[in-house]
Amino acid sequence: FRQRLKSLSSFIVLAQNLLGCILNGSRVEYATLSSHKQDALQEYVDYAASKGGVDTITVGLAKELAADGVRVNGVRPGLIHTEIHASGGDAHRVERLQGMVPMKRGGDPEEVARAIMWLVSDASSYTTGHLIDVSGGR
Repeated sequence: FRQRLKSLSSFIVLAQNLLGCILNGSRVEYATLSSHKQDALQEYVDYAASKGGVDTITVGLAKELAADGVRVNGVRPGLIHTEIHASGGDAHRVERLQGMVPMKRGGDPEEVARAIMWLVSDASSYTTGHLIDVSGGR
């Protein structure tokens, strides 16, 4: 739990330090669906809590910085095929849980990257304060 709290604290410090560097641009926070999904609250309470903090900071910063021309949005990946599951001790987590995803599969990192690329592009120039779930409908 302390490590997750430290991660959230580090994120806050990073956000504060970056504010002076970003003008007339876009910023994308990388969170996770764990911040609001009930199954995550049973398995990873500390992780979900820290990501909930990231969600709140994302929306708050978007409101504070919009008048300065800075857009702040977030991407919340669902079950994505990455090494994080193995490093967390459950290498087959995506396969185990993908049946709960409406699309019946885990996502690929490239699918998350495409959402981020859209958010930082001019195509999303009127989008701020949003959290995009890249989750297969979960």
